Amino acid sequence: MLSIDNLTFRYNTHDGNVLNGVNLQLEDGQIGILLGKNGSGKTTLFQSILGIRKPQKGAICFDGEDLLKLSRKERARRVAYVPQDIQFGALTVFDSVLLGRVSYFGMKSSSEDYKAVETILREMHLESLAQRNVEELSGGERQKIAIARAMAQAPRLMVFDEPTGNLDIANEQLIMEEAKKLSREKGISILCSLHDLNQALSFGDRFFFLKDGIVRYAGGQEIITPEVIRDIFDIDVRLVVFDGETYIIGGKPNER
Repeated sequence: MLSIDNLTFRYNTHDGNVLNGVNLQLEDGQIGILLGKNGSGKTTLFQSILGIRKPQKGAICFDGEDLLKLSRKERARRVAYVPQDIQFGALTVFDSVLLGRVSYFGMKSSSEDYKAVETILREMHLESLAQRNVEELSGGERQKIAIARAMAQAPRLMVFDEPTGNLDIANEQLIMEEAKKLSREKGISILCSLHDLNQALSFGDRFFFLKDGIVRYAGGQEIITPEVIRDIFDIDVRLVVFDGETYIIGGKPNER
């Protein structure tokens, strides 16, 4: 389980807090969606989890271990990151995924590392692309390879930062389904930021709304209401149910 307790971060002593006592819990195998306006602290929270930023106060624990006290190599074996846009360089798909094993092999890979990559490529149906140059592939294929590389770390937690931001609708669906499959079949916890509220509804198990550096609302789908969306995003929406699924429509700026 991911447990974040009273996490506080500011860039320097003269600025206010970007994170102002964030509390968050995500169970094993759950998909958590981080929602909020730009500047609400989502990126800083991710960077704190990944060890890029060091918070001034608070704790980040996963499966009982304090992530803030782990070395970079130890953390990479527990937490993997899938950014919105990743640059692989002129590498084959196989070598790109193999890079995810660096925290295990250091300077020289072993037969065990090769077998791990082969297994991931097979499970994600990427074998036919193994010797292709990543730079020649489509955006959806590259994003799928980014997930495969993250999987090579054998993580228990994956952090997705706007994973569908640069993709067309078909590839958005592909990546969301791929991530959901990892969560359901392998019990991996996923914390993901999204802008699309309807995509969040269809993808997430738990939802965390950030505003003013804190998680103002947290819970299941029941917490997503027009009132909460108005408070967080300052827009008016309606929730409708069609064929058993809930959809958010509208998005008109709130006049007040």
